[in-house]
Amino acid sequence: MRIKNVKVYTEDKKFIPGEVSVSGGKFSADPADDGEVLDGEGCYMIPGLVDIHFHGCVGDDFCDAKEEGIANMAKYEASVGVTSICPATMTLSEEELHNIMKTAGAYRGTEGAKLVGINMEGPFIDPKKKGAHEESYIHDPSIDFFRECNEACDHRIKLVTMAPNQKNGMEFIEKLHEEVCISMGHTSMGYDTAVEAIQKGAHHVTHLFNAMQPFAHRDPGLVGAAFDDPECAVELISDGFHIHPSVIRSVFTLFGSDRVVLISDSMMATGMAYGRYKLGDLDVTMKDRKATLQDGTLAGSATNLFDCMRCAVSFGVPREQAIFAATRNPARSIGVYDRVGSLTPGKDADILLVDKDLNLKKVISE
Repeated sequence: MRIKNVKVYTEDKKFIPGEVSVSGGKFSADPADDGEVLDGEGCYMIPGLVDIHFHGCVGDDFCDAKEEGIANMAKYEASVGVTSICPATMTLSEEELHNIMKTAGAYRGTEGAKLVGINMEGPFIDPKKKGAHEESYIHDPSIDFFRECNEACDHRIKLVTMAPNQKNGMEFIEKLHEEVCISMGHTSMGYDTAVEAIQKGAHHVTHLFNAMQPFAHRDPGLVGAAFDDPECAVELISDGFHIHPSVIRSVFTLFGSDRVVLISDSMMATGMAYGRYKLGDLDVTMKDRKATLQDGTLAGSATNLFDCMRCAVSFGVPREQAIFAATRNPARSIGVYDRVGSLTPGKDADILLVDKDLNLKKVISE
């Protein structure tokens, strides 16, 4: 297939007029010879989005440990332009986490978004910054338990959130940083501890600013330590509730568009009517696109990644930078940029056609 008359998004964050060829489900460097031609009608062509941190959508939760639930989420995500997913767990019992991992490891769905990994968020977090996680299941970072979970899911865990200030935290980073992307989050640690964790191999931050100490002028905390590490990627929930638009703009300026990873952190209420839902074992109310626990704590978001990307642009982030933060950067963070995240020959042909205002016109995923 040849798709002509489009403005193609390049790996250096530019749009150039041109066309692309697809053969065997991959982007091809050679013109397609099968005779099928699609007129892009002047649309902007961008890669399918990659969400490396979300919990659920359309009434399903990844932690329900149901293959049909993963399939339903995959179909919804693809329909809104998210063609690669790395769903996240919650802090639950070891038995429940094992079951979730086994289910995900057995999943071989072929419709909708591709399951490119698993995000293990919890139970290795700090009770002082637990957010919407159940405190009774929190425990210290465990190398053995992580490896048990990774074995159970056929080694699909690509990202693990942990609090380096907890017992065994630094050893966990040292021993596992070459096996999985280690993300610092849900932690009360200060700047010095964060620097030590970075030096030991942690180069990712879970939902920057949320569930951590604030970025203060005399105590910059994890935010400041992440800024000082040129390798560190930082997640942002750009749904309009978790972070003020001014801070969204500031992060893109401070960290640069190569290091910001837009995430949805969405829960099962995403794509659903307002009402009461679950996040793991916790009760959540979703109203006016805002998901909260009974005490008012934000409980993930009710916004998909495509809309989070559009929100970032509406807040003043340059369009080309926001696209990068929802495609290339998340794919690179979890080690799948060789497959997805750009419109490059040899990669999976995941394509979105949008207008200049990022209104989604068509999803093509071969």
